[in-house]
Amino acid sequence: MTKRKISLLTCGVAAMIMTTAAATAAPSRCASHTAVVERLADIYGERRQAMGVASGNTVIEVYASDESGSWSITMTQPGGPTCLVAAGQSFRLADMPMPELDPDA
Repeated sequence: MTKRKISLLTCGVAAMIMTTAAATAAPSRCASHTAVVERLADIYGERRQAMGVASGNTVIEVYASDESGSWSITMTQPGGPTCLVAAGQSFRLADMPMPELDPDA
């Protein structure tokens, strides 16, 4: 995995942590994984840019459109629906190295 994708995934996980309560409180933002992915593609032109597994085997996915710059972060719990937890504009892949937190490690 490239540093760029790791950086993007880290941002996605952070957004998921901050918005999990909002997704739980808004069941209307949840549907089957297929329905959510099709809607993001058809309406916003977004495609999956990154994904990872968080605690509890929750799958986090980052979708974005290269043309419009829109982006969405989804969360899917095992056996559960896929929920939209964050969305916005001005998506860009960050091509920055990860900070070195412990140079002696």
